[in-house]
Amino acid sequence: MLASANPEPHGDHADHGDQRLQPLLHDLVSTVMAPTSALSGADGQIRPAGVQGLFHADSRALSQAVLLVDGHEPEAIGYAPAGAGRSRFTSLARRLGDRTPDPTVRIDRVREIAPTGMSERVEIASTASMTVTATVSVALGCDFASIDVVKSGGVGRAGDGVRTGPGQVTWQSGGIRVVATGAGASVAGESLEWQVTLAPRSRVVLYWDVLVEDPEAVVAAPRGELEWSVPGVTAADRRLTRMLDQALDDLTSLRLTETATPGDTFLGAGVPWFLTLFGRDSLWAASMMLPLGTGLAAGTLRTLARRQGTRLDPATGEAPGKILHELRRNEFVEPAHNVRLPAAYYGTIDATPLWISLLHDAWRWGLAEAEVAALLPHLERALGWLRDHADPDGDGFVEYIDASGQGLANQGWKDSGDSVRFRHGGTAEAPIALVEVQGYAYRAARQGAALLDAFGRPGAAEWREYAAALAERFRAAFWVDGPHGRYPALALDRDKQPVDALTSNIGHLLGTGLLSEEETAQVARLLAGPAMAAGFGLRTMSAEDGGFSTLSYHCGSIWPHDTAIVIAGLAREGYGEQAALLADGLLSAAETFGYRLPELFAGDDRASVIRPVPYPAACRPQAWSAAAAVTIAHAAVGLYPDVPGGRAVLRPLSGAPLGAVSVRGLRIGEARVDVHVDHDGKAAATGLPAGMSLS
Repeated sequence: MLASANPEPHGDHADHGDQRLQPLLHDLVSTVMAPTSALSGADGQIRPAGVQGLFHADSRALSQAVLLVDGHEPEAIGYAPAGAGRSRFTSLARRLGDRTPDPTVRIDRVREIAPTGMSERVEIASTASMTVTATVSVALGCDFASIDVVKSGGVGRAGDGVRTGPGQVTWQSGGIRVVATGAGASVAGESLEWQVTLAPRSRVVLYWDVLVEDPEAVVAAPRGELEWSVPGVTAADRRLTRMLDQALDDLTSLRLTETATPGDTFLGAGVPWFLTLFGRDSLWAASMMLPLGTGLAAGTLRTLARRQGTRLDPATGEAPGKILHELRRNEFVEPAHNVRLPAAYYGTIDATPLWISLLHDAWRWGLAEAEVAALLPHLERALGWLRDHADPDGDGFVEYIDASGQGLANQGWKDSGDSVRFRHGGTAEAPIALVEVQGYAYRAARQGAALLDAFGRPGAAEWREYAAALAERFRAAFWVDGPHGRYPALALDRDKQPVDALTSNIGHLLGTGLLSEEETAQVARLLAGPAMAAGFGLRTMSAEDGGFSTLSYHCGSIWPHDTAIVIAGLAREGYGEQAALLADGLLSAAETFGYRLPELFAGDDRASVIRPVPYPAACRPQAWSAAAAVTIAHAAVGLYPDVPGGRAVLRPLSGAPLGAVSVRGLRIGEARVDVHVDHDGKAAATGLPAGMSLS
């Protein structure tokens, strides 16, 4: 999915020895307002260990923030999110107050993240019968570790020194300055301290904050209002509304813009490793958000268009017309995996066709014609990449190989080194032509042709011919026989042999137009079978394949965005029962994760575990995991507009478990549209743009 996805090496290195391990984070609490995030324990403490810390734009600003009362850590009893960018941690100071079984001194620590730092309100309440006195302190630390160093299990350095002043501690490293201030506090070393006296049945509130000054950051918080509407949703299945509420908070907290061009908003991929621009992730998330408005799509398209490739560069993966993979402050280095990615890295095979499709789909959802027209030169360059650079050996398929030797070995969304496997478990060798990428390319060619025709630009016929030829080649080369019938292989390897594992990748073909009706039915049947769908969503690989492992990053785990893409395709193709089965899996998983779905989780059978097992290195929140909630809500009501064509289709998702669903505040162009689906699957829409017909 993202840079250097494999958390650990395999084979001869499995013993690790003295090798640093990637820190685990499944049990940490993330509080985010991009480009800043805090990762702490569920008790609110930020300890100098692993990936805990306050991060800003790929750099750790605080490596420690430990609250102490008379030198002791309070005892945690609760945590709850408190809205976008806010968390509340509740603990007890049982050494203070009355000596009764009931605790009498309670501490509520409310953390709020801003784009340039963090503030905390520490409320200490006493119900004791006596006066309580205590020294309250926050022990701080800063190591300025870059995110790649943290991901590799390392730590940073203290920077250029620590300075203290009245109620203030300052750290400096190059151009980055971190200032912690405590209102009314004294300073002892690198700690803020308060002397607290509480009369019986009283409370006191302490405040401290940290500001990060970072002129070299490449991403920043956008100015202005949200780029999407916030819908009102009622559903018979209350899990959907709870999941959507949390998702919209998380998506709000992940909004970013480039520092140099702050007018366009995109979503950072995920916390903590990927809180920056990622072509594929940002494109998919913007696509999933289209039912709530085209503003995010427009910002994402323009941001990536400005960085569209102009030259051939094997070191960065850049090529003319190609869309960027990721953007960092500095290069991203993981020595254990021989990965060294340039700050602007283009090692992705699918971002370019996904960019084309997002432009087309945003146009269909009502993106202003002037905004579409301004991006048409970039569309033509992207199509040019598809024609001139996406098929280096000329076999007619879109394929990749890492020419640098230090980039990503796999460059589709499953980008870990062992993700492309045969049914018996062996790993394929590059160059590799992924199955879903052929579907993306087919769809992009046809959609690109539609845009060229609509705006009176030449070349549409060439791209329709390209798509037709690709479909014919695909049908001849990719379909293989398996225990449950024919299906598309995961990929073709360097010898043009089908990599015959049964995987979720084939679900991405649904809705692209590459499959016939009969082929669509077969793919839908296999994806809904127990080997793929018996977990809490769609497994990335069939449980019957040799490479399957429930805790493999890409070969048996479940990714919410992947499941959501397949749900959308199934719903669009009319396979409501299968889509509802997968939706129920994600809703059940969301319930156990506090409705904040992680990047991925284990693919265990639902019959063997009562809740999904976390994947220990998964990001959370993750943009496309959060946006999966919007995809499920949209699939439930099934509104598919074509603003240029003046028509819309209403095809709601049928079958349990969703039942009746109402979504108020979908956006088609500037129109606010409400859709209601009753228990019998009958749907009605109101507020459609003037002149739009509904079928």
